[in-house]
Amino acid sequence: MDRRSFLTKAAVGGTIGGAAATLAAPAIAQANPKINWRLTSSFPKSLDTIYGAGETMARMVKEATDGQFQIQVFAAGEIVGGLQAADATANGTVECCHSVCYYYWGKDPTWALASAVPFSLNARGMNAWHYHGGGIAMFNEFLAKQNLYGLPGGNSGTQMGGWFRKEINTLDDLRGLKMRVGGFAGKIMERLGVVPQQIPAGDIYAALEKGTIDGVEWVGPYDDEKLGFQKVAPYYYYPGWWEGGPTVHFLFNQDAWNGLPPLYQNILRIACQATDQDMLANYDYKNARALKSVMANGAQLRPFSPEIMSASFDAADATYAEIEATNPEFKKIWGSIKDFRSDWYLWSQVAEYNYDTFMMIQQRQGRL
Repeated sequence: MDRRSFLTKAAVGGTIGGAAATLAAPAIAQANPKINWRLTSSFPKSLDTIYGAGETMARMVKEATDGQFQIQVFAAGEIVGGLQAADATANGTVECCHSVCYYYWGKDPTWALASAVPFSLNARGMNAWHYHGGGIAMFNEFLAKQNLYGLPGGNSGTQMGGWFRKEINTLDDLRGLKMRVGGFAGKIMERLGVVPQQIPAGDIYAALEKGTIDGVEWVGPYDDEKLGFQKVAPYYYYPGWWEGGPTVHFLFNQDAWNGLPPLYQNILRIACQATDQDMLANYDYKNARALKSVMANGAQLRPFSPEIMSASFDAADATYAEIEATNPEFKKIWGSIKDFRSDWYLWSQVAEYNYDTFMMIQQRQGRL
């Protein structure tokens, strides 16, 4: 990305006036304060794609402001644990974080909706809802009560269904299964008899190796291979119906955000959206090769059965209905997603689905 072009567009799109676009970059930098922020990530450095998104955003902001606005990125555990990132941001320990909002669903299930809940939207659908369906504004009405302001900052695409020590063919195979599963999805899986465990990335392998858990879901082939799950749990299931398109967020302390000059706020908006798109493209590129690699090293690919998928869908619907009856904020946001979800999958099954299906057939026939 050309830094000066980026900066000029940010200035034009902001509230400082079109005349700012005619200023040379150094002049703009001199007109704005020197600011240094800290960002705590929910992810370890070893997961370079998802952790690296925080560094990508920080680099864009630094370059666009000629170094006047710098954000130092810290991995999970360096300042606070990965699951405490939002709290540390809200209370001002750091100015911002990079995290997945479903980690905090225990405070209120509404947290999960703007990230991923079972049988919601895929990555493109989530982005459409966030950027053009009012999702960002709606979620920020909720976040304001937490002293936070949020912007989408990444997506993995539809995730895998996880690694298991044994085959999972029927609903009976799920009952009593101890599974590391993130966020709100665990509440749904409890209805199927699963015993959900929320464990940070760095501790998952040891728990799986020792038999503390029977299965684990994380992201997809690229990250999963780095964590080595195929060494101790060979059965690799798909799809991760609980994360059809999980949005990762940049969360900002509300006071820190409000204290920024309008130009810096606008540069952050642009950098976060660019990072959002970059992470998805990065995973799309890397997962294809990683899938072949984990299969070559012992992973046995399996689809979840129609029985399990259908029962999971029903369990999710029942859970949403229960929460909507008592939580108006959840009902408002979930209602917006549901309304768009119907239209999204109507459109998706026409051109996109048929084109992709045809090309997949060519791939299976060895013609690509």
